[in-house]
Formats: sequence, C-alpha cells, structure tokens
Amino acid sequence: MRPAADALGDRIEVLRRLFTDHRGPEYLVRNLFMPHLRASYDDLWRATEGADLLVTHPIAFAGPLVAEKRGMPWASTVLAPLSLFSAIDPPLFAAAPFLYSIRRLGVTPYRWVFALAKRVAGSWEKPLHALRAELGIPSARLAQFEGQYSPRLNLALFSPLIAKPQADWPANTVLCGFPRYDGSPLDPGKQGELEAFLAAGDPPLVFGLGSSAVLIADDFWDHAIEAAQRIKRRAILITGAPLPSARRLAPTVRAFDSLPYSAVFPHAAAIVHSGGIGTLAQALASGRPQLVVPVAFDQADNARRAVVLGCARVLPFKKATAAPLVRELEALFGTDEYATRAVAVASELKRETAAITACDLLERMT
Repeated sequence: MRPAADALGDRIEVLRRLFTDHRGPEYLVRNLFMPHLRASYDDLWRATEGADLLVTHPIAFAGPLVAEKRGMPWASTVLAPLSLFSAIDPPLFAAAPFLYSIRRLGVTPYRWVFALAKRVAGSWEKPLHALRAELGIPSARLAQFEGQYSPRLNLALFSPLIAKPQADWPANTVLCGFPRYDGSPLDPGKQGELEAFLAAGDPPLVFGLGSSAVLIADDFWDHAIEAAQRIKRRAILITGAPLPSARRLAPTVRAFDSLPYSAVFPHAAAIVHSGGIGTLAQALASGRPQLVVPVAFDQADNARRAVVLGCARVLPFKKATAAPLVRELEALFGTDEYATRAVAVASELKRETAAITACDLLERMT
C-alpha cells in the first residue's frame, strides 16, 4: 500500500526530521501520509476485494474509509499504551515530558491537554476530510485520535504489565499481551559468529536502536564502545547497517547489521535500546536488565513504564554519550534489584498468549 519508502524522499533526512524535530508527529502525518492518502485508499480498496475482514494499524488512515465504504468488518490495533490517550493513565510525551507532572493534579488537566492536542492535530487532516467528502462518507472523528479505533474490536497489542485497562479506553478494547516476532532465523555463518563470540567470555552488553533510529545513530556506537570498555564489559552492537569497512573493533566488541533480538537478548549482561514497543517486548521477555535511551514518539513513555516495572533505567538518547552511559550502566549493575525484577517480569510474560488471543478474536468477527 502506497506510499512506498522511495516516494517519501531521502530516507536519512526523513528519519532525522521524524526523530530529532519536536514537530516529528506533524511531519509524519502532514508531509508523509496525507499527500498520498488517495493512493493508499486505492491500493487498499483493491486489496480488500472479496476480503472477510480488515485489520488496521493506527496510522493506516485509509483503512477506516475503506471499511466504511465497503461495509465490511473492521478491527483496529494499538501497539503501545500512548496511542490510547488515557487521562487516567496518561502517557509521557517525548516532546513535552514536563506535562506528565500535571497528572498529580487529577484527571481533568490531562483531558485539557488532549483537547488542545486534537485542535492542533485536526488541521493536519484536511486531505482526509476532503477524501471523505469525495467518497460520500460522513465526516468522522479525528483519525489520529478516536477515529483510529474500530467500534467493534480494538486490539491492544501490549502486556498488562506495562498498562492496565482504564475506564477511558475506547469501547471494545481487548488487552492481548505482546505478540512477539522478530524475523527469520540467522543464516549459519552469522549464527556461528554470534555463538562463538558469546562463548568466548562473559555475557556482553547489547546495544541496539530498533529499526528506524538506528539509521541516524551517528556517533552513538562510538560512545557505546567507549562506555563498554570503561566498565570492562564486552559488547555487541546491532547497527542496522554495516559499519565502515575501515572501522576496526577491539576483540571485545562485535558489530552485526542485524540480529533477531530473541537470539541475542537472553545472553546479554544488559540491553541498551531505544524503547520502541517491539524492542521493549523482546527485552522484557529476555529477563535481562535494561537501559532505555528513548529517541521520540512512544519511546519515552514505554521507557517510563519499564522503569515502573523495576527492571530498567532511562537515559534520553540526546544525552547518551560515553560518560552518562557509564554512569547509568554502573547504577544498573550496582544492585541485584534490576536483574531480579527482570527475571520476574520475563516469567510473567511467559504466561501470555497474545497472538492466539488476538487471532481468536479476529476469527469471531468473520
């Protein structure tokens, strides 16, 4: 479904605007998705011909339009607690972390915050309202807020360990748990290299920045290597792309452009990651302590929730130079509490059957 990545411009420049500008969410909606909305609708219309059910992502803005126009069953998904915009259990917004402090004043101030956010974000959706009018579909709620949720089934695809159901969640929201998946098995060569390194010494630190921020990491890997060496720990870097061929790494460091997290996280001394919800799910399931370095979007809120669980510490990505990394890692290893809580959390996650729960619910709709 369009837009294809190459239609959005230079990938690195796009990612920098998304992750380093406080107006990243506006850029995402106004500049990357709304100009291609009609193309998205046309592609999805063809894809749903003869389909029994449509399941949408929060920013698949054409999805609800297609479902309404076809009169077909539609289920929505929510990948992280932030997307539920609960005033009872409010999120920590990366662009305005100070707002979280007003929660102690009660629920009402956060309702005002969301009302203001809707007024601001509403102007970003003018092309969507125009397409609705063209298709003869009555104007609906804001696609970025209430409009993203199906009235029949909204699958919350995260664990109740990080967010409990709240009275102000959308109707027909079902909390499923984390449906973890991280790709195909390693090829034999990379598998052998990983196993050999793991067997050659103590458990390493594992550094990774997910699937997007990893491409604008800049000198983060230099800081990660320096921090690991200063605290005398081995390290694995998951860099998203090969490091420059001229870069020579110490024998205590290995760099992989990609690894399935489930293959490496359980073998880590600690995991340093950016807090994307998929990465967080794998890190929590590994039973290893974490240092979360959130960059943008839902990552700061996910990091806060990991801290509440007692298995993680947080250091904002823009502050993640060598000395702060050393300080936070030493604090992480300075007590057994983080490791103990990490094992306990992983044990609880083993009881979740998220994918089965979600699939059963979807099958009942068809």
